[in-house]
Amino acid sequence: MKVPDLRRAGVLLHPTALPGPGGCGSFGQACQDWLALLGRHGIGVWQLLPLAPTDGTGSPYSSPSGSALNPWLLDGEQLVQQGFLQWADLEMLPGAAAGAGRLDLDAMPARSQAMGEALARRWPAQPAEQKQAFARWRRRQRGWLADHALFMVIRRLQGGQPWWLWPEPLARRQGLALRRIAAQQASGLLAEELLQWQLQRQWLQLRKQAERSGVQVLGDLPFYVAHDSADVWAHPALFSLQGDGRLTAQSGVPPDYFSATGQLWGTPVYRWPLHLFTGFRWWLARLQRQFELFDLLRLDHFRALQAFWSVPGDATTAEHGHWAWFPGWPLLTLLWLRQGMNLPLIAEDLGVITPAVEALRDGFGLPGMKILQFAFNGDSTNPYLPANIQGPHWVVYTGTHDNATTVGWWQSLDGDSRQRLAEAVGAPITAPAWQLLELALASPANLAVVPLQDLLELDDRARFNTPGTSSGNWTWRLEQPIADLEGKLQGYGEMAARYQRRS
Repeated sequence: MKVPDLRRAGVLLHPTALPGPGGCGSFGQACQDWLALLGRHGIGVWQLLPLAPTDGTGSPYSSPSGSALNPWLLDGEQLVQQGFLQWADLEMLPGAAAGAGRLDLDAMPARSQAMGEALARRWPAQPAEQKQAFARWRRRQRGWLADHALFMVIRRLQGGQPWWLWPEPLARRQGLALRRIAAQQASGLLAEELLQWQLQRQWLQLRKQAERSGVQVLGDLPFYVAHDSADVWAHPALFSLQGDGRLTAQSGVPPDYFSATGQLWGTPVYRWPLHLFTGFRWWLARLQRQFELFDLLRLDHFRALQAFWSVPGDATTAEHGHWAWFPGWPLLTLLWLRQGMNLPLIAEDLGVITPAVEALRDGFGLPGMKILQFAFNGDSTNPYLPANIQGPHWVVYTGTHDNATTVGWWQSLDGDSRQRLAEAVGAPITAPAWQLLELALASPANLAVVPLQDLLELDDRARFNTPGTSSGNWTWRLEQPIADLEGKLQGYGEMAARYQRRS
């Protein structure tokens, strides 16, 4: 498991965007077909977003449980084929008739809950070997699984209220109250744990297929965890909280060119002295869980490992925060030693990055990111310009999940920016998405990644996320079968091969 040191090409596509039944992409047949397609055409890296459960807006970057997998992704047909469910169970699920089209954020929570209940209902009839396998897996996941299941069940019982508004015995995790929940809600807890077991079983099968196909899977880890999460509820001392659970300090970024008041993210910042005192036990366990799931890991908001913007907990904008030091060097050193002196990390180092952040990134040999959509503003020193990308230790993108599609970006460009792109390409712009992609492939970066929307030359109706907005995101899905992508992926593989990029 290592960051590619050969020239490779990759595609960014989150599994929720795959086609198929049930109203959401899954770990089912379409996912298997997708991996086979990548392998067949020499596309060596599949990048996705966090696989964690989402918040109410559908964002996987603000999860109620950072170590869990999103139950929306569980494929029911495999469960039937393996004897865990019956066809009648699937037919009764909410949204059973839903197929292609945008992901239905309202329907999916009820669907996944009903699937968990069906798994628990069928569980007593399962053979002994399955029950033994489940018991062994539960023991291996004890660092997070029980807290996740309790959190999800209690939150449902409390009508979705955040944990700091629960009755005090539950909010403060008093033993008697939790034991009472465990006794009264045994079926619900079993359902949550079975969902996670089946999700991991299906995902690890896909990982094996990816390895056979020569495809590395690149995951994504947010730097912060959500305030209303099992992680914070179970470990409140590690986060900037008052005694009643409210925030003492919260995360964000300071005012800049894009926002006069900065960005306020509302997640607790870390009480780093305690993390340092405990040898980063929580952080190392969190990262180890991700390394079990992925070959490579993009660490979102990497700059916070050097210093983070801390804002008072009751603030309504990010203007009045301050920079606070984070002990990234000790954390990465411990991780480096644990991983056998190899860190399979990619640093999301976008935005205003200081020399100290660059020193942290380069000191551990971590690739940074270059986004070509940021390159053509007329500044000859722009670090995203292809001509300014020095050396192979980068991941270069046409755009990311947070950007417009390249067609949408091109449509918004002024005439001067369009001319600068044409000069960089050395030809008139007739297919902006593919011509920008060729610039990425021609760059010295070891890894070039393109969102699938760009391969399909889609406009901003296929945009996945618009930062700073709270609706209309995370719901785009492919409207065609995976087989219909053959020509596009073949063309991409052939273009990548011309630039010595093969899996």
